[in-house]
Amino acid sequence: MSDGEQATTPATGAADTAPAASPAVEAVCPWGRVAADGTVFVRRSDGEHEIGNWAAGTPEEGLTFFRTRYDGLKTKVELLERRLRGDGKDSAASIAELRAAITDAHAIGDLDALLGRLDKLEVLAEQRRSARKEARAKELVEAAKRKEAIVAEAEQLSESGQWKATGERLRALVDEWKAVPRLDRKSDDELWNRFAAARSAFAKRRKAHFAELDAERDVARGRKEELVEEAEELARQPINQPTDWADIAQGFRDLMQRWKKAGHAQREVEDKLWVRFKAAQDGFFAARNADLDKRDAGFKENLARKQELLVEAQALVPVKDLKAAKAALRGLQERWEEIGPVPRDAKGRIEGQLRDVERAVAEAEQAEWQRTNPEARARAEATVRQLEVSIEKFQTELAKAQAAGNARKAADAEAAISARREWLEQAQAALAEFTR
Repeated sequence: MSDGEQATTPATGAADTAPAASPAVEAVCPWGRVAADGTVFVRRSDGEHEIGNWAAGTPEEGLTFFRTRYDGLKTKVELLERRLRGDGKDSAASIAELRAAITDAHAIGDLDALLGRLDKLEVLAEQRRSARKEARAKELVEAAKRKEAIVAEAEQLSESGQWKATGERLRALVDEWKAVPRLDRKSDDELWNRFAAARSAFAKRRKAHFAELDAERDVARGRKEELVEEAEELARQPINQPTDWADIAQGFRDLMQRWKKAGHAQREVEDKLWVRFKAAQDGFFAARNADLDKRDAGFKENLARKQELLVEAQALVPVKDLKAAKAALRGLQERWEEIGPVPRDAKGRIEGQLRDVERAVAEAEQAEWQRTNPEARARAEATVRQLEVSIEKFQTELAKAQAAGNARKAADAEAAISARREWLEQAQAALAEFTR
């Protein structure tokens, strides 16, 4: 007997009483098995494939281990499915990576089913990619339209003279541009260059405008400085007689007209110059008003005398004797002028009352002229004669209509006669005015 044969032959004596070791049993499931010698197999659609060897425990433990590997792959597939139902932008690479892992997997389970699920995911991923591509293409078309519109508006605004509003709008257009997705580099750069050129053109025009405006303000500043000096010099003029107040006041009014036409200086400078100009003007008029108030006190006696004359004048109205009224009014007017000025606050009122009397006498004179006008009297007489002849004519027509028994013509003739008699009365009253 060889040594090997001796190692595998059972011993006698005490060895006969020890239990024999249990032989390993193959572990099997629908998708694979672990043979008794530890060889691992997986069943695929094309048959059974050996995928490894298990030596760390029993075949059953080996089967559990390799099925756990399968569960891990299955979980990855499920996670990928959920992700694809969400965003899934990197699903193509993930699917390819997972497919390779499943194809070469050392795992026991329905690997073909997992690959089938990946096939469906690939179809869905491709649909998603196509949809995103289409959406991106549409987005680019809309972006191009929006950027074209922004550029067109900017180019139109580049010629605007509304400096503040246009500047604000161009800044808003920059923000709108940034919010629009980028196009391809060439198209985006071309549109941006046009946009930038329009903004630059507007900025240059605005800069030139304000430079010109600054120059005009400098000129206006010089003019108004001269006007202030003139106003201050005018305010210092001595008053030698009452008419000087009126002359200097007119001078200030002329200066104010020139001030309005001189243009606008810078705001701060303008305000300071205006304070000086107004101070000179107000100082003069305050002094003038004080002097006039003093003089008005001496005019109160003139006012009392003119009020007495006004009572005499108002007694002439209504005018009864035109000749006497005109003569009396002339005398009143001469005495009125001899009295002299009255206080300023009473001048308009009392002179207006005198003008009312003058107007009433003038109207009476006009009425008398119209009453004695021979041409008007001749026209009134002609009107009376014409109406009398017309009434006689319609009376003849009435008699004929009554004789003929024509009631309609008779009624028309009577109506015409009635109307003309009313007109005749009015014409005769007008003619009587010329015979008073």
